[in-house]
Amino acid sequence: MDAEEVLSRINQAALEGSSELDLVGLSLRSLPPQVWNVTNLTFLDLRYNDLTALPSEIGNLTSLTHLYLGDNQLTDLPPEIVKLTQLDLLSLSDNQLTKLPPEIGNMTSLRDLDLRNNQLTELPPEIVQLAQLRILSLDHNPLTALPLEIFKFPDLEELHLRVDIITRLPPEIGNLTSLTSLHIGGNQLTELPPEIGSLTSLRDLALYRNQLTDLPPEIGNLTSLIELSLGDNQLTELPPEIGNLTSLRDLHLEYNQLTELPSQIGDLAGLESLRVGNNQLTAIPPSMVKLEKLSQGRSSIRVVGQFVSSGRIVCSLGRPSSLTHKGLDLSHNLLTILPPEINQLREEWGIDLSGNPLVRPLSIQAE
Repeated sequence: MDAEEVLSRINQAALEGSSELDLVGLSLRSLPPQVWNVTNLTFLDLRYNDLTALPSEIGNLTSLTHLYLGDNQLTDLPPEIVKLTQLDLLSLSDNQLTKLPPEIGNMTSLRDLDLRNNQLTELPPEIVQLAQLRILSLDHNPLTALPLEIFKFPDLEELHLRVDIITRLPPEIGNLTSLTSLHIGGNQLTELPPEIGSLTSLRDLALYRNQLTDLPPEIGNLTSLIELSLGDNQLTELPPEIGNLTSLRDLHLEYNQLTELPSQIGDLAGLESLRVGNNQLTAIPPSMVKLEKLSQGRSSIRVVGQFVSSGRIVCSLGRPSSLTHKGLDLSHNLLTILPPEINQLREEWGIDLSGNPLVRPLSIQAE
């Protein structure tokens, strides 16, 4: 779209008194001043352009409730942006921001603040004034420390903190009692504080790619959890309290150091997906036969075992590419035998057993 067509779109919006203006992906290096004539705007989408700065006139659009500025080249924000006191959503992802103006604390209507993929090293203390904030996304910023200010939002519902530098969560994490989604994967956590058990509204907890070696028993308090991602850690065992998480549908434990699963795993009757591949399991508890919903994830792969000289069989290595998202993944462990109760169900459930030194011939082909 050339400059003339851009201006035509803007002028048409002004003429019609439009409340929405879409200028996505137009290679804009600056905003045409005609934008300020669209005085009724509540929704402005400027994503996927080449903007390096916002003019001070952005503060004139005082009716804005949604402002999308993602995927530009912004390095800072003008102080005038704080005049947008009706703003409900501010998306600044995928820019080059190195700091936020302290005046951001005046934008007290903000409920959704997206700061992913920038160059922020810290947050201004004034951010705690955003009392209405419900969603805060800070993924992939070079933060030098975990900003304690973020634990002062009692009504926060979603927190995204994949920032690579977090080695521990402070006890203040327990203050965020309204959280339903906490994504803190891709960090350096070695443990979780017992206060994690206070987050009883959590439905989605992502802790993958950390350095966790165990879980506190308080994890069992999170009875609203639907998805728990713990893959790519250093877990050697699970607490028996894991059995309290009876709302769980998806449990990801792949790529850890687990040698056994607690019998209480069988209490997770709602599980539709259980990923325990690439651990050190030598046995699985017979109680897993109660996980009947895993059968809904029957695999479409073929797993064929081959005899070796010892009389054992080793299923072919290599991660199966056609495994469905749901079901039971026990691949690449040290299982030599299955409990009879599970063995009878392995074909019906489509269990992935590849890469285990099973002691009896195995030929499973899901239809």
